[in-house]
Amino acid sequence: MPRATIDETPLPDAQMPSARPDEVIRTDIAIIGSGMGGGTMAYALKDSGAKVLIIERGHRLPAEPQNSDLDEVYLKGRYKNADTWYNGNTGAPFKPGVYYWVGGNTKVYGACLPRFRASDFEETQHQDGTSPAWPFSYSDLEPYYTRAEKLYRVRGRIGEDPTEPPHSEAYPHPPLNHEPAIQRLADSLRGQGLHPFRMPNGLDADTPEKRALCATSDGAPNEAGLKSDAEKVAINPALAAGVELTTGTKVTRLILGPDGRTIVAALAERDDRIIRVEADKFILAAGAVNSAALLLSSATPEHPRGLANSSGLVGRNYMVHNSTFFLGINPFKVNPTLWQKTLGLNDWYEAGPTNRYPLGNLQMLGKLRASMLKMARPWAPTWVLKAMSDRSVDIYLSTEDLPRRSNGISVVNGRIHVWWEPNNLEPHGELVRRISRAVRKAGYPVIFTERMGIETNSHQCGTAVAGHDPATSVLTPDCRTHDLDNLWVVDSSFFPSSAALNPALTIAANALRVADTILGAGNASVQGSLEKD
Repeated sequence: MPRATIDETPLPDAQMPSARPDEVIRTDIAIIGSGMGGGTMAYALKDSGAKVLIIERGHRLPAEPQNSDLDEVYLKGRYKNADTWYNGNTGAPFKPGVYYWVGGNTKVYGACLPRFRASDFEETQHQDGTSPAWPFSYSDLEPYYTRAEKLYRVRGRIGEDPTEPPHSEAYPHPPLNHEPAIQRLADSLRGQGLHPFRMPNGLDADTPEKRALCATSDGAPNEAGLKSDAEKVAINPALAAGVELTTGTKVTRLILGPDGRTIVAALAERDDRIIRVEADKFILAAGAVNSAALLLSSATPEHPRGLANSSGLVGRNYMVHNSTFFLGINPFKVNPTLWQKTLGLNDWYEAGPTNRYPLGNLQMLGKLRASMLKMARPWAPTWVLKAMSDRSVDIYLSTEDLPRRSNGISVVNGRIHVWWEPNNLEPHGELVRRISRAVRKAGYPVIFTERMGIETNSHQCGTAVAGHDPATSVLTPDCRTHDLDNLWVVDSSFFPSSAALNPALTIAANALRVADTILGAGNASVQGSLEKD
């Protein structure tokens, strides 16, 4: 029997809700989601004079000793609280790499905060096709990258990476230096004619004591509060300025007004109660999959394909990066590094003399430990995994995943199905081969690699693409929906392409840009608060 495609999945029932709400909340601006996009937007609006409400389906993640207990985090999944999703091609269930906490995925991210390269905003030819141009340029976003770096306290240095795009200002803080083992790796790569650099990040770990407190913070919370997550640097200051937050509240539907152009309310569930949130403006920032799912689930008889979906592209063009976990092992030397995520390499990020097409990015992982490997290899003896991780350098390789209409999400009986067939794999394989040669030359002869699958989707993007033409995009260049006058989407749904770098800083910079358009370019209160902080 032929395999189904995303186009053949049933659409949500186009029925209006009949239940009466148990509570009605009135606000000026409702922000759905509190991760990098929603949290940064709340911060940008905090001094606007508008009444702003953040709606978060999760709760506050507790700062507790278990934050750094690797068995609790990885083997017991203490903080994994996402719903089960389903592989659209096979029907197999999986736990996605998303987290529902105040601050969203930033509570567990590795705080790697690079800017996209200038070429990422332009049409780029790849081996498997074309990466489309964005509806605005790098230079348009550059001032907001600068603001986002200040807000998220990014550490880095201009000039170390030849692909670094122009900066109007220096990084607000100096880069984190490599620990000795990683410095030796950097020296070897440089001796091979490559250009390793200190990766920009938002981790306050510039002393050995702080590094010890951050040693497990890539993929886990940091109870010491040394990570620039959205809760700490954006949401808490926003709440102090009068923004409101409701937690444990899952938005299930957006309600369209009689004019067909305006969202009048969001329906949410909280403790078996139905909450109706009414607002003048709605900002959707629930993550690329969940934002698209909400639009699809808000279908009406007049809009049976979902809201904001006249283009038919809501949920389509889902991208996540082609990514590989890479271990280089020296069986005879222990790697005592506490925080390893300081080194990056972009020598083959763009097409050049030695690579006809872009290959991608190298960045270090925080530091793999036995419990992390045990999650992937439960059958392996723990002592073997510990011996490996004690002697390894750990790398994350990513290559651009190109947009395809056939890759996307659908909602069937309330369940999210993800349809994803990776593309552009040959350049990714070449990146792995080149890094393997370089790491072996650096003194790590034993190489283990594993390409990540559908469940590794923390870099998800593209499900409500921004563009100029309503027929070929969901959002305007300013991230307002073409179809609706008071709905903006500011998570990574808007990305026309995935680039090959961590998306977090670009999400934050864009949220600041969109905030200016919502309130009016040059809004004095917003501008002043950003510059002050």
